Amino acid sequence: MEAYVLRPAVRGCTVQCCISRDKRGVDKSMFPFYYLYLEAIDGHGRKHFLLAGRKRKRSTTSNYLISLDPTDLSRDGDNFVGKVRSNVLGTKFTIFDNGVNPEKKYLIPETARIREELGVVYYETNVLGFRGPRKMTVIIPGIDAQNRRISIQPQNEQESVMSSLRQGTNQGLVLLKNKAPSWSSETGAYVLNFHGRVTQASVKNFQIVHPEDPDHFVLQFGRVAADLFTMDFCFPLCPLQAFAICLSSFDGKLACE
Repeated sequence: MEAYVLRPAVRGCTVQCCISRDKRGVDKSMFPFYYLYLEAIDGHGRKHFLLAGRKRKRSTTSNYLISLDPTDLSRDGDNFVGKVRSNVLGTKFTIFDNGVNPEKKYLIPETARIREELGVVYYETNVLGFRGPRKMTVIIPGIDAQNRRISIQPQNEQESVMSSLRQGTNQGLVLLKNKAPSWSSETGAYVLNFHGRVTQASVKNFQIVHPEDPDHFVLQFGRVAADLFTMDFCFPLCPLQAFAICLSSFDGKLACE
């Protein structure tokens, strides 16, 4: 399963998934659990569990753990497969696999694998405080000629994806943007065409597209019930990257709204 959730989607195919949010109980009301399911393609309505995520307690910034087991969401568990970590403002989220933080490598054997950076989600700040659609930029590693994701293993902040982008070094990176919604006077809200996959308005709803091909989404996410959301993605994203991007949308970003 770990290999599948890290493998890019097949070119030309759309993978349809859904995310359920569990807020039951005092603890989960503050730190909900999120479960990603692959929707059945056989027409029988069966769903297949893929990943679970939860926000860590007692973290200075928002930090989500992602696991292959819905009953084992610990950082030290065998099913830990990745994480999403935000900056202090909650405007930038970095996606990692389950490798080791290079700053902590001195604590573990030399044979340990340094973590890969699987992407960055950046939310444009809204300093005026006007509520409206969010503006998102997603940066992910590119795919090589063998359909393998380019490995990015920064040893320090200066080698990170965002630092490379600021320095104008975007070789090997793919830049994606959210599709700007249009205002509907009929509904009194900003809207996007989700082709029936999203049925409820929410500031969390979004479509991510390549700037050169804005008519075809790479990832779309939106609400269909109080605690149920659809998540559909395409190449070059893998399930873990798509889920992590959606987890960032659940987070409360005071600087963006």
